Amino acid sequence: MSDYQNLIQVLDLKKYYFRERLFSSDKKPIRAVDGISFSIRKGETLGLVGESGCGKTTVGKSILRLIEPTSGQVLFKGQDILRLDRKAMRGLRPHMQFIFQDPYESLNPRMKVGEIVGEGMEVHRIARGKEKDRRVSELLEKVGLHPQDALRYPHEFSGGQRQRIGIARAISLNPELIVADEPVSALDVSIQAQILNLLMDLRDQLDLTYLFISHDLRIVKHISDRIAVMYMGKMVEMANSEDLFRQPLHPYTHALLAAIPKLTFQKREGAPAREEHRPLLSERGCLFQSRCPHPRERCQIEEPQLLDEGDGHLVACHFVS
Repeated sequence: MSDYQNLIQVLDLKKYYFRERLFSSDKKPIRAVDGISFSIRKGETLGLVGESGCGKTTVGKSILRLIEPTSGQVLFKGQDILRLDRKAMRGLRPHMQFIFQDPYESLNPRMKVGEIVGEGMEVHRIARGKEKDRRVSELLEKVGLHPQDALRYPHEFSGGQRQRIGIARAISLNPELIVADEPVSALDVSIQAQILNLLMDLRDQLDLTYLFISHDLRIVKHISDRIAVMYMGKMVEMANSEDLFRQPLHPYTHALLAAIPKLTFQKREGAPAREEHRPLLSERGCLFQSRCPHPRERCQIEEPQLLDEGDGHLVACHFVS
C-alpha cells in the first residue's frame, strides 16, 4: 500500500446541510462543500485557503470522517474510507490525525499533558504503562517541551505551548496524514513562525503529509508545496505555491493576494467586495460573478469548470486573466 504516489485522493466530495424553516416546506440545502476533487502526494503539503465560511474546515473534517460527507469518495492509499464500517475506520484512525485551530479549546483542562498526549496510545493499544510514559517524554521533547511538562495541566501553558501539546498528541500514533486546521491563527505572529517551522521539521523527520488549512496566503506559501483556493464550497484555483503567487489566474485569487497587508498607505486595488449570500441549488452561473471586477454574460448562465491551463495550474474561470 505504501507504493501509492497519492496518499489521499478526494473525488467529488460534497457536504450539504439542510435547514427547515418554520411554516415552510422549503428545504434547499446549504452547500458547505460542493463537489471538490484533489489529491495529495505522499510527503507533500497542500495548502487550502479561502475566506471564513468557504468550507475549508468542512473539507478537512470530512476527509477524516469527523463529520460525514453527503457524497463523494475519499481514497486513502486507494481505499475508499467513506465505505468503511465503524470498526474498520477505528483501525485507520492512527494513520490520519487532526490538529485543531484553538489550542485553548482542543485540550481537556481536567487532564494532565501526559494523559492528553498518551491517551491515543492507550486507546489504540500502541503503548501502555512505562512504555507509554517513555514515548510521551520523547514526544514532548520532539515538539520543544520538557518531559516534566507531562505532569502539568493545559492552563499552565501559553498558547504556543498548548499548540505544541496538540501537535504532540497528533503525532503520537505515528500518522501518515495530518490535517492542520488554522493551527497558528490563534497565536501571536512571533509564535506562528516557530510553530510553522516545527511542523516543517516534523514533516521531514517523520515523513508526514499535510493538508494545511488557512485563510492567510502568506502562511500557506511558507509551508505548502501546492495551494488550492476555495470559494463558497468550490475549488476555483490550484497550482504550485510559487506559480500561484507569480501568476494567479482566478479573479478571486487576485483579490486574496491584493488583500495581503503591505507596508504602505496606498489604497490597494482589487480587494474583495462584501460577501454575498450563499447561493442555493436553483442559482446558475459562476459563484464569483457578483464580486468579479469583469463579469460577462457567459458568467451568469454557465458555471466554469476547474481546468488545467498548463503545468498543473488549474482554474475555474471562463476568461482566464
